[in-house]
Amino acid sequence: MKEALLYQKLDNEKIRCVLCAHRCVVNNGKAGICKVRENINGILYTKVYGRAIAQHIDPIEKKPLYHFYPGSKAYSIATPGCNFRCRFCQNWDISQVSSYEILESGNIITPEQIVKNTLQTNCTSIAYTYTEPTIFFEYSFDIARLANEAELKNIYVSNGYMTSEMLDMINPYLDAINVDLKAFRDETYRQIIGARLQPVLDNLKRIKQMGIWLEVTSLIIPGINDDPGEIRRMANFIVAELGKDVPWHISRFFPGYKMKDIPPTPVKTLQMAKNIGLEEGLYFVYIGNIALPGESDTKCPLCGALLIERQGFGVTRNHIKDGKCPECGLKIAGEGI
Repeated sequence: MKEALLYQKLDNEKIRCVLCAHRCVVNNGKAGICKVRENINGILYTKVYGRAIAQHIDPIEKKPLYHFYPGSKAYSIATPGCNFRCRFCQNWDISQVSSYEILESGNIITPEQIVKNTLQTNCTSIAYTYTEPTIFFEYSFDIARLANEAELKNIYVSNGYMTSEMLDMINPYLDAINVDLKAFRDETYRQIIGARLQPVLDNLKRIKQMGIWLEVTSLIIPGINDDPGEIRRMANFIVAELGKDVPWHISRFFPGYKMKDIPPTPVKTLQMAKNIGLEEGLYFVYIGNIALPGESDTKCPLCGALLIERQGFGVTRNHIKDGKCPECGLKIAGEGI
């Protein structure tokens, strides 16, 4: 184990973790909500440093990031654990693990080796993904600094529940992030996710202000967050607070974990959500987690020209020239496009 960053010592060997918005007060011998940060005699330790439970080479589009070096590959890693308790978790087998399983999971691998593996596999970025990167912050932070020195890009795929203190620390090294906006009702966050909505909204605005490339994903779940009014409020928030050019990924739900009784999201619901996003003024809205012809393509918001053609998680053709639409010359938002 390694001593954690971002915590405060309190009386009677208690500590307050300031890594995520839960800001857990942890008694001696106990762990926080995430289960991976434990108070031992008044010192907070991370139990997952160097403990990689997943290592894969993924298309950047799988994150999903559609406007950040499209067609490139990301060396993707995760450790066990999470600070959310989503009843619909898609990676529950590695995120929702017991305290005992954490110390038995994964393979020990150093930050130096992760960077070396990334370079050897011709990936241009490292993605901290699959589980929540906030809870393995110390590990991702050390890797990110080395990656930055090696001219690699760093990417978070996150639930957006970190503190401002954490964002300030990672900001110099974080190049892009996809944040899940899981609903637009605090009640849903409290009852189904085990968190609150407002910290996520605050962080989305903060990330945008920091200049980190941002894309947003919303998993649309029947009966949970598929009300047209709620979807419209989500779209309006993105437009008003983040900007029209922030890509929004509408993702299809499939039954699993503790929501096996809910059917997959109907295609018409996904198309309805995309139409709402476009009506509210978003330039780029994509439908994901299902293969629908044309729904993952990038089109010019001004003239409608086809800019990036995609099939599955792959880019088949990129027509953008010097970052601009070849037909009307509009600058297309993104990095490395």
